Amino acid sequence: MLHWGYDEHNGPAHWKEVFPVANGDRQSPIDIKTEETKYDPSLRPLNPNYDPASAKIILNNGHSTSVEFDDTVNKSVLTGGPLSGTYRLRQIHFHWGSNDEAGSEHAVDGMKYAAELHVVHWNAEKYSSFVEAARQSDGLAVMAVFLKIGECNPQLKKITDRLDTIRIKLAKFRSLLSTAEDEVACCLLRNYRPPQPLKGREVRRN
Repeated sequence: MLHWGYDEHNGPAHWKEVFPVANGDRQSPIDIKTEETKYDPSLRPLNPNYDPASAKIILNNGHSTSVEFDDTVNKSVLTGGPLSGTYRLRQIHFHWGSNDEAGSEHAVDGMKYAAELHVVHWNAEKYSSFVEAARQSDGLAVMAVFLKIGECNPQLKKITDRLDTIRIKLAKFRSLLSTAEDEVACCLLRNYRPPQPLKGREVRRN
């Protein structure tokens, strides 16, 4: 079986070989072409309400680094925007590139950012678990945040300072190992997927 990753032999172009859904009509990321977006006055602002105490652990899963959260109750939730109901925070993870010019997954009018943070939530009002929600079209809500080089962000620093404990800041991410302990060490220099076609989807803005 393909050990999926981001290299030429196992990267996004090959994911559909083992994950057919990766060739579906609702793929992410996309290039957001602002002139082609549709203004929707009914689209509400997103309303994240997070409790920092719900963060449990920082992980290196070989494909990214993530922070896992306690999602057994509504300690950290996302509402508003296009969402109906309350979505619980499950985890955050990062995407980056081999240099500071391009590492984000999404783009805006062709412009990429140094990195991208994904904040993953699941629909706890309709589904009993993250696993169940992940199989449904309305089960997950992922909020993407572009990261750029500049002054230190004190909240992000709380995470990057901890990465030393698992051998992994933006430069630290590039030294994250994508291999197991018994394999030849290989650094994860990039972990972003190229923009995918819209296939008839509409991008709304407010």
